[in-house]
Amino acid sequence: MIVLLYDGDCGLCDGAVRFFLARDQRGALHYAALSSPYAQRELTARSIDSTARDTVYLLTESGTLLSRSSAALAALRELGPVWKALAAIAWLVPRPLRDAVYMYVSRNRIRWFGRPTTCVAPTPEQRARFLTK
Repeated sequence: MIVLLYDGDCGLCDGAVRFFLARDQRGALHYAALSSPYAQRELTARSIDSTARDTVYLLTESGTLLSRSSAALAALRELGPVWKALAAIAWLVPRPLRDAVYMYVSRNRIRWFGRPTTCVAPTPEQRARFLTK
């Protein structure tokens, strides 16, 4: 199972989850808000500050935890051939540069994108992909 750990109180993150849900035809990605018991347990087990909300994480099927731009690009690879190709091109950018851009956006995301004003009403099959416990 591949799990995207995201900030549920961020408009950009909420939009990203909606983006992935709409394009992940295979249902490869699962989701957990960083504040959920599931995410807290996974981060704590890896000695990562589970109170920080400025980073997206991706837990791979092998148990590897990716963060920041690497997590976002790995998630894009799951969406199909076009997105996989775009992610492959972005992987060519050195990680320090990718992560610097990521952190710039992360520091400004609430000011630029606000907080979600409505909850996503996922379909029953999508709801099963949200991990809360």
